[in-house]
Amino acid sequence: MSLSVAVACVLLFLAAAYAVVLYNGLVRLKHGVSKAWSNIDVLLRQRHDELPKLVETCKQYMQHERSTLERVIKARTAVSDAREQGDVGALGQAETGLRAGLGRLFALAESYPELRANESFRHLQQRISGLESGIADRRELYNESVNLNNVRVEQFPDVLLARAFGFREAALLQFSEAEKADLDLKPLFG
Repeated sequence: MSLSVAVACVLLFLAAAYAVVLYNGLVRLKHGVSKAWSNIDVLLRQRHDELPKLVETCKQYMQHERSTLERVIKARTAVSDAREQGDVGALGQAETGLRAGLGRLFALAESYPELRANESFRHLQQRISGLESGIADRRELYNESVNLNNVRVEQFPDVLLARAFGFREAALLQFSEAEKADLDLKPLFG
């Protein structure tokens, strides 16, 4: 075996090893995005299961606040539909509606001392608030995973393997400026 053949074999082996390392990195990032989405999904499901209990508890005290309760129920359905379809854009919009509805519901609860004193309501309010914090944390992790994936899918030489093997960019979970604005609760107390 000549020296040039040996060098060519070594270079070919190194190129193949490098391609395998790049490919495995892309696979790891793709699954990282899926895992981050699954983590959000778990919390969304838990909150989805808790909201009917909260609404039912509130109904006992807030008969004339039906429109607020109905908005929370509609928003819950919209979040569930977007989650099941894996539609990140629709989920961001539905999440905003649900957060606004919950904000109104919790603000209105301040007008009902019996409701605020109800042990079940307090427990559910704390549980849902905790889930909201968890969802926000997981959303940040998801977006970081998506960002890492998207950078690698676009940068050279990864882009060559990404295109060849069908690796795609993932969508960030984003909110518009209007959706991120603080909820104005003054009209609820007027």
